[in-house]
Amino acid sequence: MPPTVGMNAIELSNAIHSRDISCKEVIADYLAHISLLNPIVNAIVSLRDTDDLLAEATQLDRELAKGQSRGWLHGIPQAIKDLSSTAGIRTTLGSPLMANQIPDTDTIMVSRMKRDGAIIIGKTNTPEFGLGSQTFNTVFGATRNAYHPHLTAGGSSGGAAVALALRMLPVADGSDMMGSLRNPAAYQNLYGLRPTFGRIPSVSAPDLFGHQLSTEGPMARNIEDLRGLLVTQSGHDPRVPLSITDSLTNLSGSLNACQHGKRIAWLGDWQGELPLEPGVLELCENAVKQFEQIGCTIEQPDMPMSMESLWESWLTLRQWAISGNLVDTYQAPEKRRLLKPEAQWEIEQGLALSALDVHKANVTRSQWYTELNKLFLHYDYVMLPSAQCFPFPVTTQWPSEIAGKPMDTYHRWMQIVIPGSLSGCPVLNVPAGFNDNDLPMGIQVIAPHRAELALLQLGQAYQSILPSWKYRLPPCFSE
Repeated sequence: MPPTVGMNAIELSNAIHSRDISCKEVIADYLAHISLLNPIVNAIVSLRDTDDLLAEATQLDRELAKGQSRGWLHGIPQAIKDLSSTAGIRTTLGSPLMANQIPDTDTIMVSRMKRDGAIIIGKTNTPEFGLGSQTFNTVFGATRNAYHPHLTAGGSSGGAAVALALRMLPVADGSDMMGSLRNPAAYQNLYGLRPTFGRIPSVSAPDLFGHQLSTEGPMARNIEDLRGLLVTQSGHDPRVPLSITDSLTNLSGSLNACQHGKRIAWLGDWQGELPLEPGVLELCENAVKQFEQIGCTIEQPDMPMSMESLWESWLTLRQWAISGNLVDTYQAPEKRRLLKPEAQWEIEQGLALSALDVHKANVTRSQWYTELNKLFLHYDYVMLPSAQCFPFPVTTQWPSEIAGKPMDTYHRWMQIVIPGSLSGCPVLNVPAGFNDNDLPMGIQVIAPHRAELALLQLGQAYQSILPSWKYRLPPCFSE
């Protein structure tokens, strides 16, 4: 592994800005590293031409030579999740319907990463339209787990997580509707942050007001890098009326903060309502106990609402959002046949909804937010596992059962993430370690609305006491 590839993002940024290494060296080293590992895992897709990338890096070197820096990402390679538009770079959304789409413009998030100096080298793989926590599609195929290539990477930010874990990227972007920044981070021993809704603005045309389930966010191998990318991605944009107007200084305080006396509500398996694969709960509970080392206390409160009521609300709001986005495609028979069955099912369910159904679902969602705020009167953080099962074979589209309980939808096995998604609050995946079969898992940490800095401070304190498994490299590095 070249030294440049071994560095974390901020360390690499400092080396570039001190002129210890050139942007051109960084790009050359990363492209060589990608050429070795990406054929194994299929994480990065639509890779740009090498000569074009080296020319872009050379221009950035010239700017540094004149004392000009675009920002902390100056000269750092990035591959954007293939759901976000990138000007001049193929953006497929994992769909054969979009296989040849080349946008003219960048999304707000991508433009901000470019503004801060990132070199966009390509895209990271995602399931079709981001549907499902298993990263595969008919355009590029499946992405494989960084630690176990015969297993799933999770999703839908699976390509991003694998590229990050294998050091094909120093930091990565993703998006999260139903755990897509948390599940793949958990399956790759990484940090993934779903920020407060509106923290990172995204233009979801043509509806700027209604759909409030999905958000973009950062992934990283450490908390400092995670915060760096979050700050770059964040900030109000007048094109997005629901974007947060908070000053970015609210994210820039010290990451070192005393956690003594902080109270954690551990929700576990929701008092038995959620089936979990054997070993998940035990591994996560052992990880949660680590927070006692930094001064936190842990309690298990009663569940304020039934998980089934949250699930019914989630199904309605998700189906409403997806059907609204894809109904025109569905209604064209020649296009419908190119939609995967799960996408067709979501649309069909959405078409059967009434306005009153959506209203009732939003009322339930509001009740959950109210109950969660009551929890936050007594607790600083709420925690539960990031997935209900360990990574499964990459050839399995989705688990049909967990702990003997049949899964009645393609995403029911990720039901555990919906309390965080419905809340609109920031949720951080932190690594929980590996089980006896060397399979990784993570913990979701939910904080109050707009409390990203407190969440990052907790993550930093937790990171400081983690055992050696946190720094375990994927097996390919020792082969």
